[in-house]
Amino acid sequence: MTIIAEKQCSRSDFLMWTQKRIMTMDKLNMTSLQNALKALVLLTVLSICPQGMARNLVDYRVVPLPMSIQTDTTKTFTLQSSMGIAFDDNQPELRRNAEFLCQWVEQQTGVRLQLTPADKKAAIRLTLGLSAEKEAYAIIINKKGVTIQAPEAVGIFRAIQTLRKSLPVGQYADGIQLPFATINDAPRFSYRGVHLDCARHFFGVDVIKRYLDLLALHGCNQLHWHITDDQGWRFEVKALPDLAPKGSVREQTVIGRNSGVFDGQPYGGYYTQDDCREIVRYAAERYINVIPEIDLPGHMQAALHVYPNLGCTGGPYPVWQIWGVSDDVLCAGNPDVLKFLKTVYGELCDVFPSKLIHIGGDECPKQRWKQCPKCQAKARELGLKDDGKHSIENQLQTYINREMERFMSERGRSLIGWDETLEGGLTEEATVMSWRGIDGGIEAARQHHHVIMTPTDYCYIDYYQQKNTWNAPLAIGGYVPVSKVYSFEPLVPEKLTAEQQQYILGAQVNLWTEYIASPDHLFYMLLPRLDAISEVQWCRPEQKDFENFKSRLPRMKQLYDLMGVTYCRDVE
Repeated sequence: MTIIAEKQCSRSDFLMWTQKRIMTMDKLNMTSLQNALKALVLLTVLSICPQGMARNLVDYRVVPLPMSIQTDTTKTFTLQSSMGIAFDDNQPELRRNAEFLCQWVEQQTGVRLQLTPADKKAAIRLTLGLSAEKEAYAIIINKKGVTIQAPEAVGIFRAIQTLRKSLPVGQYADGIQLPFATINDAPRFSYRGVHLDCARHFFGVDVIKRYLDLLALHGCNQLHWHITDDQGWRFEVKALPDLAPKGSVREQTVIGRNSGVFDGQPYGGYYTQDDCREIVRYAAERYINVIPEIDLPGHMQAALHVYPNLGCTGGPYPVWQIWGVSDDVLCAGNPDVLKFLKTVYGELCDVFPSKLIHIGGDECPKQRWKQCPKCQAKARELGLKDDGKHSIENQLQTYINREMERFMSERGRSLIGWDETLEGGLTEEATVMSWRGIDGGIEAARQHHHVIMTPTDYCYIDYYQQKNTWNAPLAIGGYVPVSKVYSFEPLVPEKLTAEQQQYILGAQVNLWTEYIASPDHLFYMLLPRLDAISEVQWCRPEQKDFENFKSRLPRMKQLYDLMGVTYCRDVE
């Protein structure tokens, strides 16, 4: 990992001030408020809970809410230090999951469990064999202890997260009281994604691991990782040794929203292929697939900076220093462009095992292509004509998309792109990510494309989450509060038939980082909107209730405090 700008939040006095308003708030006022709230919570707990059970009693109503919870609160099992976790030692994934559980229980409660052979007495048992879909699980708590069952190890992991979130946060020398219960659960959608843009601002491997920890905590199984754009190329390509070192560094960055004022400081950083493999490994241990995105044919100015011959005008092209969309894109008529892309994506496929590879395909201006002799010659060679539905230039983009789709298909991969990929026609095997509202997803589902729903109005968490933006860090604009995310329904039953709904694989929130320069700001924008999307992704519509959801957030916030991550304390 190579980093130019280590102090990501020191980009300008303006941005520092904006972030500091929300991160520090007013320490005196906050201290008084926090003390008052702590006293109120303590009085409330003591008034409603039996003596001695207020702080160490488990609550299974977690986020996301399990499908079925049956409890008998008159009976409890006490989980204490030195008790064992039993599992089949011939199953390496079960051992790893048991080790995770030991680690998390001790960090959260002070109770130290130990690994135990499967044939020995144990307080917690991890067992395979449940007949259900692979991520389903059952948790049974009775006088014998805790039994976790699932068809596969991934289900065991999901169950462990539910058990972990059920536990109180603190130090409990006398153990933890687990009410007798039977919990049965399974996710609603197979694709439960969260996006992260590391092209506009660079975040180190350690930050991405913390991001993945939060995804795992919420039952998410896909990290959509955006690693190149006009403002920086962050993926090492060994066959093109100058690409990342030169394409990752912009000479300076605009302050605020394209104010015309710049900070005058070089900014950069990129991931080596070993860094990427480490992130893939870490994610896989938490049953998260990493989908890399290298955007094409637009959002490529950082690459054009290093290889100006790949553009329509020949450059020069600086790594872009402002936000937005550059008119300079890859030249559709230059045969070297496909050679370049196949080299890049070939190495991308070598590093990332994901079945889906994201090609972007969004926001590609066509002005240069309309004026470029090479592009127009290529259109004539392909016999492209404006058919009234798809322009010549949109069909040129589809030509590039299909070339890349064939290339990746030879490597056993499938293409996924933003909904603009529909505009020039798309092969049926491609997956569409609908971001400009839900209409692109509806059309794609009707055409029998697989769809990920991620519309801006519900799923863009780089937008403000508070109406009072003065007390919030700088954001791109808009207003997507927790309640808005929570209200999202991906299947659009009023517009899609039951058969068409089957093509919608799931939903995703997107976190773009033009105005997010520090890890604290990053996690603040993510949380607790991640909680909201996790229930959209995991829970059935009839389970969802926003007021009930809000009542379950305090335990999650205790976990965030324990994990040391920033979050927005106001839920609107």
